[in-house]
Amino acid sequence: MWNWPRQIKDSITQKTTGLMRMQFWRDAVEGIYCDNPPHQPIATELWRAVKRHNLTKMWFMKIIDEREKNLDDRAYRNIQELEKYAENTQTALLYLTLETLGVRDVHADHAASHIGKAQGIVTCLRATPYHCTRQKVFLPMDICILHGVSQEDFIRGKQEKNVRDVIYDIASQAHIHLEHVALDDYLCNVRKVDFNIFHPSLQRKSTLLPLHLYIRSWKKTY
Repeated sequence: MWNWPRQIKDSITQKTTGLMRMQFWRDAVEGIYCDNPPHQPIATELWRAVKRHNLTKMWFMKIIDEREKNLDDRAYRNIQELEKYAENTQTALLYLTLETLGVRDVHADHAASHIGKAQGIVTCLRATPYHCTRQKVFLPMDICILHGVSQEDFIRGKQEKNVRDVIYDIASQAHIHLEHVALDDYLCNVRKVDFNIFHPSLQRKSTLLPLHLYIRSWKKTY
């Protein structure tokens, strides 16, 4: 349900259209918390979830505000900016998930913060080959500059060592945050192909992931 802010960016050709849609959802959230949601299926379900689980309005607004900033279609200036984006989108969504499950605990929130940041970084890495096919690169500019790599190098699919070094540095930052089964699986696979982000094996979904998640859940190890 909460994928729609991300889908807005992928479905528009003009920023103005994206801004209008974001404003619609900002107004929708305001209406939801005034018991006056718009007549729209997703908004109606969100209103029901808010009423049932007493969800925090701030997390919804953080997601919308951050996704709106991201409509600019520019690379992150540094890894900290990428982490901030992840914190206000992925982590905020995890906070809402915890509230939906009735979990309001400072330790769970701390774990969610790290998971969200790691997930945001991994998502940026995984999406890089796709973005390159659209002539776009969003990887942190400071790390690219450090290794003398241009956006054009990624768009052309270059696989030289300095390009792989960029991926290594970014992946290392994700690894610092958390070794979580679904995320660490991807990071391990990146390491196996020597940080070649364009390697075909990284584009395949893990068929064993559900089994890994089940085993971790059964053992209560995350």
